[in-house]
Amino acid sequence: MATLDLTDQSFKKEVLESDIPVLVDFWATWCGPCKMIVPVIEELAKEYAGKIKIGKVNVDNCSQTATRYGVMSIPTLIFFKNGKVNEQVVGALNKAGLKKKIEDNL
Repeated sequence: MATLDLTDQSFKKEVLESDIPVLVDFWATWCGPCKMIVPVIEELAKEYAGKIKIGKVNVDNCSQTATRYGVMSIPTLIFFKNGKVNEQVVGALNKAGLKKKIEDNL
């Protein structure tokens, strides 16, 4: 399963009401570090399919959601569990670092 493109409208249903943990990547097209972690996130989305849902929020298109969660710099990765923020990481992580965070938040 690939990553989900989340919007202000779909966020509640896909993230807050999800029955499995969700990792949300807040990003923008003009952000260099955001582009660097795309392949890692795509790879982990396949690897952890069914265990965790991975979605992306473009902060330029979905400013409501970004503002609600206090996203000031990108990339920001927020882990949600049972509709609540479980952990927040700012900045690009390598695959090993992100994999550990996913394991910690399952």
